[in-house]
Amino acid sequence: MSLALEVTGARARLGRVEALSGASLAVRPGELVGLVGPNGAGKTTLLRAALGLVRLQAGAARLGGREVSALSDLQRASLAGYLPQERRVGWNLPAWRIASLGAADRAPAQAREAAMQALARVGMADQAARGVLDLSGGERARVLFARLLATAAPLLAADEPAAGLDPDAQLLALELLREEAGAGRAVVATLHDLGLAARSCDRIVVIARGRTVADGPPQEALSPAVLSQVFGLDGELVSTERGPVLAARRSRR
Repeated sequence: MSLALEVTGARARLGRVEALSGASLAVRPGELVGLVGPNGAGKTTLLRAALGLVRLQAGAARLGGREVSALSDLQRASLAGYLPQERRVGWNLPAWRIASLGAADRAPAQAREAAMQALARVGMADQAARGVLDLSGGERARVLFARLLATAAPLLAADEPAAGLDPDAQLLALELLREEAGAGRAVVATLHDLGLAARSCDRIVVIARGRTVADGPPQEALSPAVLSQVFGLDGELVSTERGPVLAARRSRR
């Protein structure tokens, strides 16, 4: 199966800091991949590099098998939908208009229909006409998540999709991403909650100091050794009826 997203040997600097030091990432259609790591590990930079938003000093990034640096903005938008970590909105547009931006490549009526369907999926259909700046932070986060769902791109990339959401909405967001993967899309999301990542993702990629240190099913990628070395946690993933649960405490290392 061809890869929807592939990054190999990525090196990138942000100012004087080497943010990526040879990191790699691959996402296939039909899978939800969780990208995890400590603060400052390079998760966001790797995701942005994969989408052509950060220039690589070395390595390669491909979308749909094509070098991302050779793609136009419109071509990249047709291949990947992106939810950035920044949730700021500058104008008090109705929620449905913000969500419809995910379908900006379609006719206005079709874009509005896609927006309304996406808003219904995130539980915001009844708020569609309200200005986004009149909504709470959590409601605004749902609208922006709906914008991601409204896109027809074969790849969805979400940077901290659970941020700013209450626990029920976090679970809903991951359930919706799983639905998208189940429908054949490739999905990658950066996540801070390791337990949520383990329960929701088919595969987990662990980043530390700009490098990929683990890549595999949750139980393998978040092994006791990785939890200790990367996150400073003494523990393991425990299988339960509702999926893997992280049982860990802060290591004294």
